Amino acid sequence: MTGLDKAKELLVGQVLGWQTPEDNRLDTQVLPANLLPVVKLLNDHSWGYLVAITGLDSGTETGEMEALYHFCQGATVLTLRLTIPRDNVAIPSICAVIPYASVFERELAEMFGIEVSGTPDPSRLFLPDDWPEDVYPLCKDAKLD
Repeated sequence: MTGLDKAKELLVGQVLGWQTPEDNRLDTQVLPANLLPVVKLLNDHSWGYLVAITGLDSGTETGEMEALYHFCQGATVLTLRLTIPRDNVAIPSICAVIPYASVFERELAEMFGIEVSGTPDPSRLFLPDDWPEDVYPLCKDAKLD
């Protein structure tokens, strides 16, 4: 059984769908409410490790953003994709399961304005203290003068 097969077996019934964009890569669609249980399931079964949390801004036309949680097991990559409405960009923290996720959560909040509820350290990571509130540099509608 491959790492992707194991991931699919673990997550059946927990995710909305699958895509295999490349060999050794699996993208899954996860509801924000299911994020913590899915991460806990992966962690409890020692399926890989979290390598990054990234964001995608589709622009104001779609009214959505995405948070992507990238896990690796050897050469296999599993990405948990959460679609979030732009007018309510909030997701739960996974630090209760993976404490080192705090750095990634801080970056996601700072660069995309995605609120990570329950993160242990919401302080800025990269931007200076005098950076304007509500200006998120990786959002497509950011006004960077």
